[in-house]
Amino acid sequence: MKIYTKTGDTGQTSLFGGDRLSKDDARIEAYGTVDELNAFVGLLRDHLVDEEVRVLLLTIQNRLFTLGAHLATAPGRQSVAPDLKDEDIQLLEQAMDRMDEVLAPLRNFILPGGHAAISYAHLARTICRRAERRVVSLVQEDEAVEMIIRYLNRLSDYFFVLARYVAHLYKVEEVIWKGRG
Repeated sequence: MKIYTKTGDTGQTSLFGGDRLSKDDARIEAYGTVDELNAFVGLLRDHLVDEEVRVLLLTIQNRLFTLGAHLATAPGRQSVAPDLKDEDIQLLEQAMDRMDEVLAPLRNFILPGGHAAISYAHLARTICRRAERRVVSLVQEDEAVEMIIRYLNRLSDYFFVLARYVAHLYKVEEVIWKGRG
């Protein structure tokens, strides 16, 4: 099977179900950003040694792939369910709570940096926030998108806490924002 089809050469792409859209359509932008996030989570996972975190990141990648497939399906067509449950959000919250137990209370704004893995976690957070913004534009078209937005919102929080946790694990001092004043 050839990977190239040449059907996108004119700036159009197909959704699951056959509908064709411009590659700059809001739906394409939304699932493309989720795909970008998924790829970046893989890079982050590759740079971490904590096995519990690596397992959760793989679970997150699987959720992101499925919700991306949902977003890539034309509205009104039979869709792959976004495969998100309240338990998925609770899993992220529980992971954040566990990490928070060993972290110093947050008293300052934190800047990305200090170690590549910390910066990768912050990059994942910002890509996740962008994916959330892109998906928000689809709410009127798709009821299941509300759960996706909740998940992405919590996931970006998870990446922030993970960045702090990685700094703790690697014994790296967090980079504190210092204003001019």
